[in-house]
Amino acid sequence: MDAVATAAPAISGVRHQVRVRDLGRQAYEPVWRAMSALTDRRGPDTPDEFWLVEHDPVFTLGQAGRDEHVLMPGDIPVIHVDRGGQVTYHGPGQIVLYPLLDLRRLKLGVRDYVCRIEQAIIDTLGDWNIGAARREGAPGVYVAGAKVAALGIRVRRGCTFHGLAFNIDMDLEPFRRINPCGYAGLEVASMVDFGGPSSMEAVKPVLVAHLAAQFGLVAEPADPPALRDPGFPR
Repeated sequence: MDAVATAAPAISGVRHQVRVRDLGRQAYEPVWRAMSALTDRRGPDTPDEFWLVEHDPVFTLGQAGRDEHVLMPGDIPVIHVDRGGQVTYHGPGQIVLYPLLDLRRLKLGVRDYVCRIEQAIIDTLGDWNIGAARREGAPGVYVAGAKVAALGIRVRRGCTFHGLAFNIDMDLEPFRRINPCGYAGLEVASMVDFGGPSSMEAVKPVLVAHLAAQFGLVAEPADPPALRDPGFPR
């Protein structure tokens, strides 16, 4: 059963800046290595960041992921990664957003962090009059029973990396090659299937605004990271 979507209370106090970096379309592994390296280099004063990216086609299998959930990958590569969760697909037409946040500075626990990400997606869909909900025991966001956004996170020394994948206007065929998030037969959909926009550029600023609001942050555009020098964005 879908849980009722309730907004988390706003974070009060000093509003810190979050740097928003749009990487465009990228292969998965260099971005993963860069955000992992940045997380390792973080100190107590390191600014928080949101990384937006559209990945080349790839299946990623989380730390607890079981190979049997990858049914017929075909020509799409499978990468074992260090996030939570099972298997998912990234590809064109999907917004991937990696929040690189210091939860200690925000005074948040992991459960609250996950709920706030889900709420930001629910609120984004609501701006296009699309009713959405979270589902108890199955992180992500669902519309009419179909999953439109998946979450896979990692927290290291109180700092987050990995993040969310939000289907905007995708070719959904690759999801039939896996058990999405470890659930056989799970229906997957895109925002456009429910009357939303087909343009990721229309959705990105709305999603960023809602996500920043959930964490009490002020979004500030910044240059994309230099992936050739992982973990040391400009």
